[in-house]
Amino acid sequence: MTTEKQIKETVKGFLLNSIHIPELDEDDNLFEMGIVNSLFAVQLMTFIEKTFAVEVEMDDLDIENFKSLNAAAAFVMKKNGFRNAEHSSVPLGQQTG
Repeated sequence: MTTEKQIKETVKGFLLNSIHIPELDEDDNLFEMGIVNSLFAVQLMTFIEKTFAVEVEMDDLDIENFKSLNAAAAFVMKKNGFRNAEHSSVPLGQQTG
């Protein structure tokens, strides 16, 4: 199972190799910083779809889902059936209590 940390590291590696910036924090807003434009956003979504076997649907086409490493990781975790990507490693339907 892919963890949130692994997702962040994978996406960070893709971003750093693609846009050649020295460092990227997990909460850096890629759009506000001018790092990501609309064309690169499509490349990022395609990378996420292929790498993590998730489907980005029309309802998912929101900058909020891809604006930072944390946002992208939370999006992947949600698409893979995790309710709260920040605090849970239990898939939906398997929570107790």
